[in-house]
Amino acid sequence: MIRQNFNADWRVEKSNGNPMANAFMGKTNAKAVHLPYDAMIHETRTPDTPNGAQTGFYPGGEYIFDKDFTAPESWRGRPVFLTFEGCYQLATVTVNRFPAGKSVNGYSEFTIDITPFLQYGKGNHLRVIADNSLMPNSRWYTGSGLYRSVRLLVGNVIYIPQDGVRVTTREIGNDFADVEVTATLQNAVNETKRVTVRNVLTRDSGTAAEDAQHLLLRPGEKRVVHFRYCLPSPALWSPDMPNLYECVTRVLDGEDELDCDETTFGVRTVSIDAVQGVRINGRPIKLRGACIHHDNGIIGAATLAAAEDRRIRQLKAAGFNAIRSSHQPAGRDLLDACDRHGMLVMDEVSDVWNTRKNPYDYALHFAEDWRSTVEKMVAKDYNHPSVILYCVGNEISEAGSEHGAETNRNLCDALRELDPTRYTTNALNGLMAAGFRLRQIMQDVAARFPMGQAGGDGAGSNALNSFMSLMAGEKGDYFSTHSLLTEALSGCEDGCDVIGLNYLTGRHLLEHELHPHKAVLGTETYPADIVRLWRIVEENPHMIGDFTWAGYDYLGEAGCGIFHYDGGENFSSIYPERTAYIGDLDLLGNRRPISYLREIVYGLRKAPYIAVLRMEHNGQTPSKTPWMFKDNLASWTWPGFEGQTAAVDVYSASEEVELFLNGASLGRKKVVDFAATYAVPYAAGELKAVGYTGKICDGTFVLHTAQNGTLNLTADRTALHADGEDAAFVMIHFTDADGNDDLHTVHHIHAVVEGAAALEALGSANPCSEERYDTPDSETFDGYCMAVLRAGVTPGEARLTVTTDSGEEKTLTILVE
Repeated sequence: MIRQNFNADWRVEKSNGNPMANAFMGKTNAKAVHLPYDAMIHETRTPDTPNGAQTGFYPGGEYIFDKDFTAPESWRGRPVFLTFEGCYQLATVTVNRFPAGKSVNGYSEFTIDITPFLQYGKGNHLRVIADNSLMPNSRWYTGSGLYRSVRLLVGNVIYIPQDGVRVTTREIGNDFADVEVTATLQNAVNETKRVTVRNVLTRDSGTAAEDAQHLLLRPGEKRVVHFRYCLPSPALWSPDMPNLYECVTRVLDGEDELDCDETTFGVRTVSIDAVQGVRINGRPIKLRGACIHHDNGIIGAATLAAAEDRRIRQLKAAGFNAIRSSHQPAGRDLLDACDRHGMLVMDEVSDVWNTRKNPYDYALHFAEDWRSTVEKMVAKDYNHPSVILYCVGNEISEAGSEHGAETNRNLCDALRELDPTRYTTNALNGLMAAGFRLRQIMQDVAARFPMGQAGGDGAGSNALNSFMSLMAGEKGDYFSTHSLLTEALSGCEDGCDVIGLNYLTGRHLLEHELHPHKAVLGTETYPADIVRLWRIVEENPHMIGDFTWAGYDYLGEAGCGIFHYDGGENFSSIYPERTAYIGDLDLLGNRRPISYLREIVYGLRKAPYIAVLRMEHNGQTPSKTPWMFKDNLASWTWPGFEGQTAAVDVYSASEEVELFLNGASLGRKKVVDFAATYAVPYAAGELKAVGYTGKICDGTFVLHTAQNGTLNLTADRTALHADGEDAAFVMIHFTDADGNDDLHTVHHIHAVVEGAAALEALGSANPCSEERYDTPDSETFDGYCMAVLRAGVTPGEARLTVTTDSGEEKTLTILVE
């Protein structure tokens, strides 16, 4: 089978509702694009969009993607398919004006057989209408259009269908692994064929095992071939050692190769139980999890492989070993990155089932589409060693009903049938699942605890999140363990392999009493609760891990974590808020102070860390939600605040810490829950923290006041592939002669890219900026902004020139080859 990238030479334009008339009149605003392409990120944000803060005030629309291609005569008589890895929201595909197929799930890939519509030996026209005009349809930023890759598949007389090779590790013993390979073959012609199927397992270009079988295929027959190997001394895949193999399957007619499939896999087993928790290859591991959305920050939802790889590398460096794809099936590029870097994955089916959370969301199509979505998700995930869990839903409204429990069981059973090697869970939210019981539960909560009023604008995610913000602390624990909530959750909990709980920390121990043979997982939890959460995880074998909301900041659900000092309320659709602002890593991928606290709590960092509340807000009280930690920075550069008191946190795993300002001790303090707080009169210079356990110094951390910072450009890569899709991420920041970043001064940036790449995006992590990401101008936020350079298809040099409002200029050159 020909497996070909089909991302080049597309045209896109926004529809005005009458594309046929426009074509007849010769009117077009189409522009040439190379996929993946997110049309939403290029829209003008407006406070009037029906999406509101849910998408960060980005509107949707209907977008027409066109591509012309030639179908050579050699394709005649061969099956031809197109696979679309992601098109948001509703997709309609035509080939030469004939309807060829459609998709109703904007996150699920779909494959269309275009064979009947082709004209051989001449030009063909492909059109995809991506309709994201029905708003609102999501609780977060979705992107619009063909935001993931498109692939062309051309079969031979005998071919291996997409995802037709599966590799399963049956057993790992002392110095061996029992590995099974199955390959599906399809006879595409009306005659019997005799072929040889040759299978080779390789690693680092060396052959690990090989075998061959002879096969007879009747006309139109599909058949599965099985290979079994005993691999000696296998290189196992694990989060610490993500070793990968290649499985090469060739279909031969004599000496002629009819097809060749190359599949990457890892040799690993996974088991999950309430006694030993998660075990990878027999070794226990706790899930240090991050929930992430699918967007890639300032480039929107465009799924560039380089962006996915960078995000996973950054999350891994921050101490996470697992991600949850919230709340839809993960893309192939993301899973590839997780395989390479040893990041475990919980993949997810959907945010809704049959009950809507927004007027035009996937619930309108779930009943007729869920089985197809599940089948495609498993087919996509099966060979990825990183995937260990399937989550069937997130905060499902009907989860507490008998019908919801039945749907849950149908989903879990389907997943077990399709993939018995992995485990199922459901991210259950008490407020959503309680249903008719909620009134009585809340009356009981109110009788015991005084209740405030929830803010929010009453729409979509704002309504739910603002109400949930009342359910933290003691009253949250009381709510979590209410007997009526136990009744509501029991049906879905019974149907899953692992009990998944969103913001129900109070149930983490109770569930073990109720279900002593089931593991429990915090599928979504408040970031600031990490100390308590991780203590529960470490002390209880049935608790297999915790997934914080969120690991990486994201577009949409705007205002969830933005600190308001002017009386503004979170979840109130305040324009121009754009991001949630609750990630451990900000929108550019820079780690925020809570990330270092989490790393310390995980036991991965011994050195202390210093964070300072923003001094420009001294004396002010911010808004607060349970998703928010502190409005602090690792900075000792606060010009204009000399003599004023700075609130300084020292995060540490030591027994005590001592803080020094310009060499003078500010005293030792006992560390409580990994933190000690100081009130420090600000004076420029050096602020140093020293950790002590007993009489031993076990780590230091120093902040210096930045002096006269100058422009710096730091790229994550210096060479790109000339494929139209590779990308480099260039941090633009200001550093003094001693390497200290100036996070205080705001600079206006202008960027120009020349040569073999283009400026894909320029922006900062500012959650409230009105700046566009697709222009060459931006202001720094917390000292940084970032330029994304996207490679062209012609080799050469790409030059990024950055100019500041003070007249500084620097140029960075990246090779495109």
